[in-house]
Amino acid sequence: MTGSRTDIPGAIRKVVLAYSGGLDTSIILRWLQDTYRCEVITFTADIGQGEELEPARKKAEMMGIKQIFIEDLREEFVRDFVFPMFRANALYEGVYLLGTSIARPLIAKRQIEIARATGADAVAHGATGKGNDQVRFEMTCYALKPDIRIIAPWREWTLQSRSDMIAYAEQHQIPVPKDKHGEAPYSMDANLLHVSYEGKALEDPWVEPEEDMFRRTTAPERAPETPEYVEITFARGDAVAVNGETLSPAALLARLNEIGGRHGVGRVDLVENRYVGMKSRGVYETPGGTLLLEAHRAVESLTLDREAMHLKDELMPRYAKLIYNGFWFAPERLALQAAIDATQGRVNGTARLKVYKGSARVVGRRSPNALYRLEYVTFEKDIVYDQHDATGFIKLNALRLRLGRMAEDV
Repeated sequence: MTGSRTDIPGAIRKVVLAYSGGLDTSIILRWLQDTYRCEVITFTADIGQGEELEPARKKAEMMGIKQIFIEDLREEFVRDFVFPMFRANALYEGVYLLGTSIARPLIAKRQIEIARATGADAVAHGATGKGNDQVRFEMTCYALKPDIRIIAPWREWTLQSRSDMIAYAEQHQIPVPKDKHGEAPYSMDANLLHVSYEGKALEDPWVEPEEDMFRRTTAPERAPETPEYVEITFARGDAVAVNGETLSPAALLARLNEIGGRHGVGRVDLVENRYVGMKSRGVYETPGGTLLLEAHRAVESLTLDREAMHLKDELMPRYAKLIYNGFWFAPERLALQAAIDATQGRVNGTARLKVYKGSARVVGRRSPNALYRLEYVTFEKDIVYDQHDATGFIKLNALRLRLGRMAEDV
């Protein structure tokens, strides 16, 4: 089984492959060499997937690759992609914290930068023709380099299934990983924000995930019996400290992952609507992101004007959908980001969360920029609020309702 097309594509001299070192991209590497007869440059990004990347280098060297890029992008990932997204409190379809979606534009952006630096005329990725990632990668590439050529092997080759891939790998002496049961592992994506799982038994949305599948979170029922309190401090909408310790963006998210993970926080089992039209089932672990979202909203609740906060909440689904569908570099996402960021200048303060057996509850919040004023809201006697004012306020707001009813009664 060659997996190659019978029609030979146009000449490509050099291609930058987004390379993880895993089965799929190793097969793609060999397929590019066999099909396009071009020089392949590999690019492997460390965005906090929690795996050693040197094996990817050794595997690429073994397959004859001369230019190998392995880069630590963790700080850029959190600072320039995750944090801006969390300023919007973005959730896709109400629950998904967009862990895979937000990583793709960074990887593709760096691919394009490497293509420019090395004189490559094409880039390649391992996303399938059924999924969202192909759109996310390619939208970014075209937005940043309109004339780039993109090779998407899953849309070109004759390999049609996981079994075809394994047969191709065995034919070309490419090692096939196994899980603890001796089977091909779940389709998995991991970065500093999350871990996602698809495939195998998860393709039946009625089947509960196996507990030994999870990598980043303890099962809530096995989590510690004692709650843990965590304080997260924000400056201009971005988290800057955990329990009073100032941390870099990547270190801060890693710390929150540790805390949330040991208490089983951040598991989501979702049937979602893919951009290409089908529904799919995915299971996600986002422990640190879940803590971050709860804390950010808590500080916003103290510091944002009511109408600004409500406007943000109205914009959020549109913003989340743009990220999910791959439009990070689109002008409408940039415009929404500017509007969201304009609300964040006063989002300074600290939220205290109580983390316990899969839950993270806000139990305290404070801010030097709080709009909350005890003297106005107290149930005790005050000298700043004249309750008689409410009579006219209510009557004016009810006027249109009264006029509407009077018209119906004529």
